[in-house]
Amino acid sequence: MSSAVSQRHVLLRTLDYLRPYWGLLVVSALCSMVVGAMDGAFAYLVEPVLKKIFAGKDTGIFLLVPIGIIALFVLRGICRFTYDTTIKLAGQKAIQDIRNDLYGSTIRKDMAFYNRQATGELMSRMTNDIGMMQDGMANVVCGLFRDLISFLSLLVVIFYRNWQLAILCFIVLPVTIYPAQLIGKKIKNAARRSLDVMGGIGSILQETFSGIKVIKAFGLETRVIERFRTENLAFLNQYKRFIKYESLAMPVSEMIISLGIAAVVYLGGSQVLSGRMSASELFSFIAAMIMLFNPVKKLQGSWNVVQRSSGGAERVFQLMDAQRLIVDKDATVELARVSGRVELHEVSFSYGDEPVLQNISLSVEPGRMVALVGPSGGGKSTLAALLMRFYDVSSGAILLDGHDLRAISLESLNRQFALVDQETTLFNDTIANNIRYGWTDASDAEVEAAARAAFAHDFILELPEGYATNIGDRGVRLSGGQRQRICIARAILKNAPILILDEATSALDTESEKMVQQALDNLMLNRTTFVIAHRLSTVLHADTIVVLEKGRIVECGSHADLVEGSGLYSRLHALQFSDQPVKGDAASA
Repeated sequence: MSSAVSQRHVLLRTLDYLRPYWGLLVVSALCSMVVGAMDGAFAYLVEPVLKKIFAGKDTGIFLLVPIGIIALFVLRGICRFTYDTTIKLAGQKAIQDIRNDLYGSTIRKDMAFYNRQATGELMSRMTNDIGMMQDGMANVVCGLFRDLISFLSLLVVIFYRNWQLAILCFIVLPVTIYPAQLIGKKIKNAARRSLDVMGGIGSILQETFSGIKVIKAFGLETRVIERFRTENLAFLNQYKRFIKYESLAMPVSEMIISLGIAAVVYLGGSQVLSGRMSASELFSFIAAMIMLFNPVKKLQGSWNVVQRSSGGAERVFQLMDAQRLIVDKDATVELARVSGRVELHEVSFSYGDEPVLQNISLSVEPGRMVALVGPSGGGKSTLAALLMRFYDVSSGAILLDGHDLRAISLESLNRQFALVDQETTLFNDTIANNIRYGWTDASDAEVEAAARAAFAHDFILELPEGYATNIGDRGVRLSGGQRQRICIARAILKNAPILILDEATSALDTESEKMVQQALDNLMLNRTTFVIAHRLSTVLHADTIVVLEKGRIVECGSHADLVEGSGLYSRLHALQFSDQPVKGDAASA
């Protein structure tokens, strides 16, 4: 797709968001037509009014002119206010729809997409890029009818007054088009590059504010400040180019237009001196011509703003149109609550060219507990992600109650799983609402029952507003154990038949771990459970322990069977439960 076609597509797609608000656009267009037509009327009336006042000595018209000016400008002001408010309201509603669509499409992207995108970059596109689109939409639509009608009405006046001078004047206008296009393209490119750098600044802000504890602990303030200054300087350098090109556009246009004005003044003055044209006619023509160049400059300014905003619009639509890898097929199965039987047949998975899992085969009966253990990087969390279909397998198949995950609708598949992660993801909301994320329609009594089962009810009642207490960003007002129990209550409320615990107690102290483990025991009851753990003490009672190393299953069995063997699990167990040094590759695990 060529650059011109791409830009036209972006502009048309942006304006298409205004279609639902055509009523506001019609009102704005009618009012802007009145305002634009008044410019032509003012220029036209200059000549007859001046002739009657000064040549005809008509004092009556002289007295009415001030009143007429006031009345016309009152009407003009009312129309201008109306078209400004209606068009800006329509533009704001359209931007709201764009922002909603962008957020909705981004949230629905799969995990592979989020692995490629920095959080700060996504935030920048949701804010800075859409803000730039908003500026462009307001300018192009607000100025379109008003300046175009004003231009056409004034054009009629100057041709009516003196078509020869009008042609001379009109010849200058096309000369301004090429510089405007050239400068506009540079404005667009500079704006897009500026937004790219601003995305980097957003990423730095997100990383530093979320990791402020580490920055303080390691004394990294100077380092992160210098990193931010470097990125901010890069933004300034890019933005200076944008300022240069945008500031250059109007002076270049005015210099070219001045040639036409000078020619008209000279030739028009010659006609007045030779008696072929009256002074009042020339004055009327010059007034119309000067007024004509004003909407031309405004239209060019709007064009430059459109160029700038199209850089943001391209980035917004690029993000909106990014293809999802995990989608429903044409014919999918809608599952009710499953029994929880999970089968993996020769499952392999790669991140790009990097193999992560190779030939994994496993069968899990409903209600059983399976522990996934092994050295870091062995593929445990990736296997759990494949079970929830955050990614699709590279080869092989995963079956749930005999159905291939790829044949199950994503919505019904999601209902079958509950996740308790080592990263306790809580939201800046009340405790009740954080638990209710597990089931949005749950009653207060059901929320409380889930909290009791998670051993969270007692500490919740001790908080200032109980279940209505706002827990702050990421649950900062709670301890680690309290946050984890809220997450467990959320999973209990969801009541899914399959549970995935990913290092759910790894970051807790002994007392908190004991309380959380009791809550997990309630959660695991009568559910097929996959437990990812490094601490083997948490999986001793698992029905099956699967040992993963370098993406392969190297051992599988009960704790008693594996600990008596001489494999990796036995060495890991000895390393964690014995004071004696252990030789072999367990040390590196």
